[in-house]
Amino acid sequence: MTSSPQVLEFARKIRARERAVGYWSVLDAPVATERIARLGYDYVALDAQHGLLGYSGMLHGLMAIDASQRAVGLVRVDGNSPTSIGKALDAGAVGVIVPLIDTSDDAAAAVAAAKYPPLGRRSYGPMRSALRIGPVPAEADASTLVFAMIETPEGLANVKEICATPGLDGIYVGPSDLTLAVGGAFPGDPDVQAEFDRALAVVADAAAAAGIAAGIHTAAGAIAAQRFQQGYTFATVASDLTHLELAAKAHLDAATSQD
Repeated sequence: MTSSPQVLEFARKIRARERAVGYWSVLDAPVATERIARLGYDYVALDAQHGLLGYSGMLHGLMAIDASQRAVGLVRVDGNSPTSIGKALDAGAVGVIVPLIDTSDDAAAAVAAAKYPPLGRRSYGPMRSALRIGPVPAEADASTLVFAMIETPEGLANVKEICATPGLDGIYVGPSDLTLAVGGAFPGDPDVQAEFDRALAVVADAAAAAGIAAGIHTAAGAIAAQRFQQGYTFATVASDLTHLELAAKAHLDAATSQD
């Protein structure tokens, strides 16, 4: 069984630096995740680092995304380790977003954890991924995506070398941490906006020069559109928890506006 056409097309799209729009999920709510995945997003990313879901939540979230028959599932893993990366991929993630990549060696380790020998050191055990991604190791390697997060001062300083890492499919900006990396006192600190904008340009340019995808998290669709204009090739919008709160607050305000 080869990788599904949907998976292969998404991998092709990312590697061709074509535009892709995704959604971010932090909740262990598979039915909600499935409904979001049906809307037309190219992918839904499950946050296993800061999100409120464990392994079963990640697994059920990936199953819900696949049930939509539209989006594919990515996972931001909780660290740059073969265990974390392998478990996400075995559960059916099409790709992994790996946090806190500081050097090209870090990026190479992430790639190795996601690829089977002889390309890497991923342990064979595609418990669920074999249904859509593989199970032949070479075919799985060909459609499995690896993204390195650029979110630290070291990562920003080494971004060109990171982008040149063989087998890396793209980089991914965490804007809150990148704000701190350029000297901000808190995420979104307006006092470092100019430095932040320069950092965004450096990252996008490094990815373009290396011919790999440039991704970024955004707080809203309008910001995602702006990032595309700035050279980013894929962007993730907000999160389910944030939108749940915003929608609930808007309805509360409307209901009490005459008080």
